[in-house]
Amino acid sequence: MDPRLEAFKRLLDIMDDLRAGCPWDKEQTLESLRHLTIEETYELSDAILDNDLQEIKKELGDLMLHLVFYSKIGSEHGAFDITDVLNGISEKLIFRHPHIYGDVKVANANDVKENWENLKLKEGKKSVLSGVPKSIPPLVKAYRIQEKVRGVGFDWERPEQVWQKVDEEMAELQYEVLQNNPQKMEQEFGDLLFALVNYGRFIGVNADDALERTNKKFIKRFTYLEEQAAKIGKSLKEMTLAEMDVFWEEAKNLET
Repeated sequence: MDPRLEAFKRLLDIMDDLRAGCPWDKEQTLESLRHLTIEETYELSDAILDNDLQEIKKELGDLMLHLVFYSKIGSEHGAFDITDVLNGISEKLIFRHPHIYGDVKVANANDVKENWENLKLKEGKKSVLSGVPKSIPPLVKAYRIQEKVRGVGFDWERPEQVWQKVDEEMAELQYEVLQNNPQKMEQEFGDLLFALVNYGRFIGVNADDALERTNKKFIKRFTYLEEQAAKIGKSLKEMTLAEMDVFWEEAKNLET
């Protein structure tokens, strides 16, 4: 037997055993697993950003377990099983890759994306944006919205045009700040963020990844600052900004 099939069958058999014999596994439902799956997805995201290949392997296993778990529950309800899930995604991939499984010609990855979105509409989706999950984080949602509308030709042509939009939104935000209009300030701030996400997409930067890497960098530097302050017996509240900045610069230098 193909080792891949053998390994997958082993996981399916273990899932059957757990569902039949483990009190915790017996109690789980689609709803009870949902928040755990979200947590596992973010753990995988962390491992990817850290470029920790061993941790990525581990987190992929955790996610694979959840996929098998959902399929097991689906089979108990007579709705679907793992075979339906795998056949479904295989059929969708074949349909959406006519340049591989048909006679369609593509020049580059952008052509593939455009074909993908057009084919989704042919499948009966009412809107290009109907596939954007409502509950995903806003930065990720903005990026996906922009990618999807690009697939049907609704997009800027050049990065400079997008940057002009960023400048425009910045000016509008500054104006509303001067007017001290909280509702308008929030609206224009959102418009500015959306434009920045769009500009990042044009220059090959994913805004969510970039911001999370900055978060990680800030946490690392601030933790160093706290550690150094503790070594000299001071709390941060007792230190001036100038004193804290010395340790902050040290932390930055340690990264280079």
